[in-house]
Amino acid sequence: MAIVVWLIVGVALWHLTIFVPDRFWQGIVGALLGAIVGAMVTGALVQVLLGRSLGETDLITFFAAIPGFLIGVAVIYWIGARAEPPAPEPITEAEG
Repeated sequence: MAIVVWLIVGVALWHLTIFVPDRFWQGIVGALLGAIVGAMVTGALVQVLLGRSLGETDLITFFAAIPGFLIGVAVIYWIGARAEPPAPEPITEAEG
């Protein structure tokens, strides 16, 4: 059940990425993958550190996925922002 919680937290919070400029690597799908992978990694890490099985869930299981979501989405955004070519300079009237 813990895996389902982490997955749902990642997908639910992924919806908030519509409020961020779309500079994610591979667009909104990349943001989805970053959100899910990040939530799963930190959720699993906390679950293992607490010595719990995957069947045990509580509010800690939910909250453990949130930092991973933030890290995963931030990494995908950073990769996309670095890969984006610089915007062309506007043409002024003196040049045109």
